[in-house]
Amino acid sequence: MSKPVEIEEAAFNEAVLQAKTPVLVDFWAPWCGPCRMVAPVVEELAEDYDGRVSFVKVNVDDSPRIATQYDVMSIPTLIVFKDGQPVDTIIGFRPKDELKKILETAL
Repeated sequence: MSKPVEIEEAAFNEAVLQAKTPVLVDFWAPWCGPCRMVAPVVEELAEDYDGRVSFVKVNVDDSPRIATQYDVMSIPTLIVFKDGQPVDTIIGFRPKDELKKILETAL
């Protein structure tokens, strides 16, 4: 069973930019209501795509430089990285089926 891993700035390069598989990064904060809505969907996707896509969470309050670097202006923001580059950005809540289509494109 795979779950999204919470990382901080120090681990971002290895966990996301050097990853061998696509990575979905969930930019969130504990005080964000919509972030709490998207979290269970991301957890389901992590199980569905176990071994094919990595899932990480970045708390924008704890890691503001990464959020700024990727122009995260509102949360939740999900960014899909492939080969160290962002290939898709999703802002706000989206249904699971829509997120699956985006992940399939990254694979």
